[in-house]
Amino acid sequence: MEKLPDQLQPHLRLVFVGTAASQRSADVGHYYAHPGNRFWRTLHEVGITPRLFEPHEFPALLRLGIGFTDVCKLGAGMDHQALAFPVDIPAFREKMRRYRPNTIAFTSKKAASLFYGRPTKAVTLGRQPALDDFPIIFVLTSPSGAASGHWSVQPWRELADSIGDM
Repeated sequence: MEKLPDQLQPHLRLVFVGTAASQRSADVGHYYAHPGNRFWRTLHEVGITPRLFEPHEFPALLRLGIGFTDVCKLGAGMDHQALAFPVDIPAFREKMRRYRPNTIAFTSKKAASLFYGRPTKAVTLGRQPALDDFPIIFVLTSPSGAASGHWSVQPWRELADSIGDM
């Protein structure tokens, strides 16, 4: 059973894609729910949302054209725990082709590395080269408190600037 159901609908302007739900998110049923996670503060800080949203308000972001999913739907916790469960990249690709968002943003280099099938260290931050018949792709620094040592708001600003033109 999925730890955190997708929040998707056709033709969103942006879909955030994580590796898997954190244990806290899976427990409460809200994306990016851990108090130490920078996700919600950063969305507002860079101008993607008009106000600071709380994790329990994530369904309201559909009205802003923003959705959520993960590449590993069955696992939860830190990557080493969650990725003991299957990652179904073909299903993720099909889902993105079916819903046709304008942009997808991986919220970690790990999620992007699973999508691209290459090591995390080989993944660059920011806008990615275009793929045929696929949305625009961004790779962001992880907002997780566990990844604080690698935090940079710059890729998030680049994303906000890009979608602000839509």
